[in-house]
Amino acid sequence: MKTTFAGASADDVLPVVDAIVVGASAGGVEALLRIFTCLRPGFGLPILVVLHLPDDRRSQLAHVFQSRLPFPVKEADDKESIRPGTLYFAPSGYHLSVETDRTLSLSQEDRVFYSRPSIDILFDSASDAYGERLAGVLLTGANNDGAQGLLQIKHYKGFTVIQDPQQAQASTMPEAALALHSPDYLLSLNEIGPLLAELERIAC
Repeated sequence: MKTTFAGASADDVLPVVDAIVVGASAGGVEALLRIFTCLRPGFGLPILVVLHLPDDRRSQLAHVFQSRLPFPVKEADDKESIRPGTLYFAPSGYHLSVETDRTLSLSQEDRVFYSRPSIDILFDSASDAYGERLAGVLLTGANNDGAQGLLQIKHYKGFTVIQDPQQAQASTMPEAALALHSPDYLLSLNEIGPLLAELERIAC
């Protein structure tokens, strides 16, 4: 497990990935904005995000993030093909999954850790679809959702990143993930954005 990322170097040999999945809960909007505003116009990898939100109203995440980012942002649609260079948010009240043909699936199955959408469901399904060519990132949050899913990504030999819980607004989620496995990187938000940018540079 590495705890710093200073950019491309002989000490930071990164994998080639086809997609990035990200999970966050309490404090997640600010954390995601800090990460994604580091990414260049034309960023080429798809990013799939579950952010826990109240499910009694329509999410405005796609609108908010599209106004701040230089690449396409949208709410995920059922049966939609995953497009390179697009940031997808799970709709409020729906679980987001990735099918083995790399299309998106929405469902209203039972909540996981009181949450729908569930980070674990996204991470588990994406690891089935992408295997070792998947990067998973788990950020701030106040429950255990995502910890088991990130472990599943690691079981498939994917690439895992956890936000340093000492710097997270809510430390429960990253601490739960650390209790299950040692990620490839344990980083501050200031370093996660550049790391994702380097993953994209290698892949694209």
